[in-house]
Amino acid sequence: MTDDNTPPGQTPAALTCTGLTYAFGDGAKAVDGLDLSVASGEVFGLLGPNGAGKTTAIRCVTTLLPVPAGMVRVFGHDVAADRMGVRRLLSYVPQQLSADSSLTGRENVSLFARVFDVPRKERAGRVAEALEAVGLTEAADRMAGTYSGGMVRRLELAQALVSSPRLLILDEPTIGLDPIARTSVWEHIMAVRAASGMTVLVTTHYMDEAEQYCDRVALMHKGRIRALDTPHRLTDDLRERRGDGSSPTLEDVFRDVAGSGLDEEGGEFRDVRRTRRTAARVG
Repeated sequence: MTDDNTPPGQTPAALTCTGLTYAFGDGAKAVDGLDLSVASGEVFGLLGPNGAGKTTAIRCVTTLLPVPAGMVRVFGHDVAADRMGVRRLLSYVPQQLSADSSLTGRENVSLFARVFDVPRKERAGRVAEALEAVGLTEAADRMAGTYSGGMVRRLELAQALVSSPRLLILDEPTIGLDPIARTSVWEHIMAVRAASGMTVLVTTHYMDEAEQYCDRVALMHKGRIRALDTPHRLTDDLRERRGDGSSPTLEDVFRDVAGSGLDEEGGEFRDVRRTRRTAARVG
């Protein structure tokens, strides 16, 4: 049962955050008054440098971090009051690898099917469908340890899709991958979204991905949203304000709204050390 004020007959927003705030033990606010609404069926990008608060916000949405009632709702379900109901509506692919290299691709996805209580009689069919959706049918019975980095990420996507989530949350889904693998992962994400109508919330350091695939983006800095609109409108607005005939990118927009604080923090859109560590792990 939902607890929002959605008019009868209308689908509630996939995600709403109202004044979302989260502070760690030292009192520093990782997320500071976040207001956000993601429409059902939308591909929404949450962008910003390391330390902006993106992953903390994601963990609040996925019930991994506790928040007070009324701050976060997923399809009308309050994450504080109905944690299990929220978990049944979403799937989460974190930055950290979740595939077991000692299992085959099929066994990895089957494991997630059991964890998410996919009915036994439907399990084999749903696993096969998820693997097919991400283009891993032929490699399904190979050990995941033999997969390339792009294949591992697609396998993790299959794990997330096997429960047929209404909201798919991806935290840096393509970090450490080469451009071809990145494109392949996104093509599969968009194909599944088109076929199922699911909502996608994604964090990424790659501004080109956000410009190409996201319906709207929020630019986050120091725990707050600094700008929110379609990538096209954000870049057009900066072009008009500059008035110099330039063609700004989404990264230019972010640097404009974040100001000098972005460089002072040392936050970059591509953390080279983390990317190299991830790339080494996934091969």
